[in-house]
Amino acid sequence: MRRIVLYLTAGLALALVAHAEEFGVGDALLDGDLLSVDTAPVPNDSGDLLGGDLLSPESAAGTEDGLPAGEVTDVQAKIEAEDDSPVKLDEAAAAHLALFSEDRYPSAYTCGSCHPKQFDQWSVSQHAYAQISPVYMAMQNTINAMTSNTNGDFCIRCHNQIGMNKEESTYISNLERHPASREGITCVVCHRFDQEYGKVSGRVALIEGDLTQPVYGPTDGAVVKAVIEGSGGTLTMDADKSGRKIHGDVGHFPFIGTSGFCAVCHDVNLFNGFRLEEAFSDYKRSPASAAGTSCQDCHMGRIQGKVSGYEYGSAASIGSKHTPDRKLTNHFFAGPDYSLVHPGIFPHNIEAVKMATLADWLTFDVEEGWGTDEFEDSVSDDYEFPKRWQAIDDRYDARAIIDSQLKRLAWAEEKRFEVLRNGYGLSETRVTRDDSKSLRFELDVMNKTDGHSVPTGFDAERVVWVEVTVTDAAGNVVYVSGDLDPNGDLRDSHSLYVHNGDLPLDKDLFSLQSKFITRNVRGGEREQVLAVNFSVSALPFIRPSTNSTILTGQPGGARKHRYGLPPLAKRTGSYTVKGLSSANGPYEITTRLKTGMIPINLIFAIQGVGFDYSMSPRDIADGVVKGHQVLYEYKVKVDGGTSVSAR
Repeated sequence: MRRIVLYLTAGLALALVAHAEEFGVGDALLDGDLLSVDTAPVPNDSGDLLGGDLLSPESAAGTEDGLPAGEVTDVQAKIEAEDDSPVKLDEAAAAHLALFSEDRYPSAYTCGSCHPKQFDQWSVSQHAYAQISPVYMAMQNTINAMTSNTNGDFCIRCHNQIGMNKEESTYISNLERHPASREGITCVVCHRFDQEYGKVSGRVALIEGDLTQPVYGPTDGAVVKAVIEGSGGTLTMDADKSGRKIHGDVGHFPFIGTSGFCAVCHDVNLFNGFRLEEAFSDYKRSPASAAGTSCQDCHMGRIQGKVSGYEYGSAASIGSKHTPDRKLTNHFFAGPDYSLVHPGIFPHNIEAVKMATLADWLTFDVEEGWGTDEFEDSVSDDYEFPKRWQAIDDRYDARAIIDSQLKRLAWAEEKRFEVLRNGYGLSETRVTRDDSKSLRFELDVMNKTDGHSVPTGFDAERVVWVEVTVTDAAGNVVYVSGDLDPNGDLRDSHSLYVHNGDLPLDKDLFSLQSKFITRNVRGGEREQVLAVNFSVSALPFIRPSTNSTILTGQPGGARKHRYGLPPLAKRTGSYTVKGLSSANGPYEITTRLKTGMIPINLIFAIQGVGFDYSMSPRDIADGVVKGHQVLYEYKVKVDGGTSVSAR
């Protein structure tokens, strides 16, 4: 009952903000840099959050290292029964062992011992980040707070099937979840079900069992059986026999190689009929679908986001034995998301798990340089380190892990750039008028893929835009569009600085971000960051649609205004700059096509419930802006009606 009351309180606060916006009052709530550490409603030093400390690491009553109550104790008891040593397992060792002791859903670390290539690709992927993401966690908690928890596990069941099948709370911090639950879309999520579910928004019943139980894939189990038979008894698919354990069979599941398999999670239709994400439906109408190109052909091949064929090689290494060469699919799945969390937590890394708990990693100061010669040679003797990092050798060992993690994140950033470059195009700038009255120019933004619209998926929270800057001969900026406000937002209708009148609306903004439109209480519509209507009810909840949505494709209370580009389409942006003087020329026009994970205004909309890992809204916003990428850049110089273009 306590938790229900807490979230109703949070929901009421958020509803009051929405109510104030609708009737044009309450600007005091929106003044200033609302994402600053000083002003944002985030957990205080005591970890108090909504009166219940739901997201802080200290809130796990009866848990150790975020493991559900009893699991560490059970692991310790098992070891101590086999070992007379009085030494107890520390928390990191217990978490490490728990990864390999799960008899319902094996961890990706277990699979990675025989499939290291696939594990390395997956471990830094968006699938591996799906449950780790603090933005997603805060967003789903906010929606539940605004709807009296009637949204339930709708979001998290796509991001964390293991956790939901284990009946974990939707609210708890990732520090409290079982290690395999934190892995998000992990190996068993795709390879431990054998039903052609179709579009079910992530509601799948995973087949339970330990490592020795069958997995399912595009091939049969002939190779596995041959490997076991040729091992001389060192490999076994019997959990009760001695020897190295291996899954005993591979069930032939052709559906896993089809686009329909991706639709299980990548076509999201809410139970009130709202079509939140339509990646698969979009694909089904595309030229790629008509040509027989699958999602896997673009997203699991040699090149991210482009039909490029597949690698060929051994799919598994068991000791010194390698399975025969065959087609290999890439398990990285590049996309627009990127990690915002401490590199000791993500990417997934068994060495990091063995080194420290997640809570301990959060106390390791990467930016200050712990574990580097420069820092360690100059640090004062009275410097106070957290208990886990008091030993200099531990700090050096941790730094080696961090350096490896940062290299993997840099590789992932390159692959994100690759998939986005293959999805978007930007033309060179065309000057259509350059005289004493005005400078006019235009450009085209293209969808280079034939498989779906861009952005795709959660297109109402993806930012893709054109930044245009005109400078005079002295380098002074005389015109700009697509720039960011101090929070890191574009100057659109959702910018708090535009809302407060501190900055002008960017009327020339070229953006592909779709917008949520909700119906007001007394009629009319409004753009909204989250598609949750303001409710006058004391107990707001998501109601099933009272009308059939077959014809409209959406409920009456909310819809999505799509601004994305259909497959192979283009859109032209036109710009006019007046008041230029030839005396200050020549002028240079710089155009950039830029992308970001989410708009910063989303962070403001969801910050009321706090962010996991005790991150502040400013931490999140800074990480988002830092991850912005420039996909294309062109420069044009104009002088007296002539122009010279340079890439």
